[in-house]
Amino acid sequence: MKAFFKPTLVLALLACSLSITAADKDKDGFVSVFNGKDFEGWAGPVDNYQVKDGAIVCKPGKGGTIYTKEEFSDFVVRLEFTVPAGGNNGLAIRYPGQGDTAYVGMCEIQVLDDNYDKVRGKIDPRQAHGSAYGMVAAKRGFQKPNGEWNYQEVTVKGSTIKVVLNGEVILDTDLSKVDPETYMAKSKHPGVTRTKGHFGFAGHSDPVAFRNIRIKRLE
Repeated sequence: MKAFFKPTLVLALLACSLSITAADKDKDGFVSVFNGKDFEGWAGPVDNYQVKDGAIVCKPGKGGTIYTKEEFSDFVVRLEFTVPAGGNNGLAIRYPGQGDTAYVGMCEIQVLDDNYDKVRGKIDPRQAHGSAYGMVAAKRGFQKPNGEWNYQEVTVKGSTIKVVLNGEVILDTDLSKVDPETYMAKSKHPGVTRTKGHFGFAGHSDPVAFRNIRIKRLE
């Protein structure tokens, strides 16, 4: 009897798991990586963030990179975000779980107030919102006013990254074709060739908020 019920139970549990996963996917195949209530499924300095009105918000004066426990190779992420005046954060792409994602991850996609330089001072174009930090500059001028929700989609495939902000393509680049000699301040980016890693948020003391975070694997 034991030999009969064990595989039966395993199959039943597997079927249940598959049905839950399928139910969680939207019509385009995206799965939520944030439940809107707590940091289940996330790692890193989560105490430096809070969940407020269904969104992940960096606590003022706090920061660090929090990230999904799951790892991703090629993927598309869709999310919404708001930034306060002068707000600064970032999307950790293929993050290894420790260190500064702008350098040890494949890259950090900037999340920055489009008027940052008017509030806090001049920045390099490769620090503007949507840029692959320090490597490739994104187009500016497509962000909504501070406090309003922006919609963004980021596609990571191989060494390429495409960022669409509020319906406008602001970055479409192949990082493997960027000459390291042209990096901002000629800083090294050892993680740029990473093919897999975590997805997350790189907070920099400002209450930038993220919600409706959904990822679709492309593998």
